[in-house]
Amino acid sequence: METFKVPVGISNRHIHLSQEHIEALFGVGYSLTKMKDLSQPGQYACEETVTLIGPKGKISGVRVLGPARKASQVELTGTDTFKVGLKPPVRDSGKLEGSPGIDVEGPKGRIHMDQGVIIAARHLHMTPEDAKKYSLKDGQHIRAIVQGPRGGVLDQVLVRVNPEYALDLHVDTDEGNAFGLANGQQLEVYLN
Repeated sequence: METFKVPVGISNRHIHLSQEHIEALFGVGYSLTKMKDLSQPGQYACEETVTLIGPKGKISGVRVLGPARKASQVELTGTDTFKVGLKPPVRDSGKLEGSPGIDVEGPKGRIHMDQGVIIAARHLHMTPEDAKKYSLKDGQHIRAIVQGPRGGVLDQVLVRVNPEYALDLHVDTDEGNAFGLANGQQLEVYLN
């Protein structure tokens, strides 16, 4: 069985906002303030944070990621969902149809999102060149092996191919903690 290694990136809860929602939460004409670049080119963590308010509770200090998107989206861990009282689906980013909504509060206002709360599906970012090199296709699922004392198998890892991506396997903090992972750790990917 053929294998190759990829770095892992661990994502904490965060929110992507549309420009309309940025302005509703932070003020008219507001622009997000870049704090640091993320592993994917053009993506960055912002200085700005918001509070998520669900039916059972709230989570403060949720990091905004930039740049602005067409539609706002909240990515939570399974653990987070208990705190706010929601049952979002495990989904690929941007697939928001039928997902629950949530209230979001910023320093200048509050919005209600009718939908857009998901638990992000674990996924592997790669360029078309990487996909060709490893004989993978966008939308395919692969398996990654975690070595070590809390090792195991990450099954059903969605392959996402785009010329703007960098090779990186994304999991959330629940998964990272369960497997004892660290950002940048190399995982072995198995091709079927």
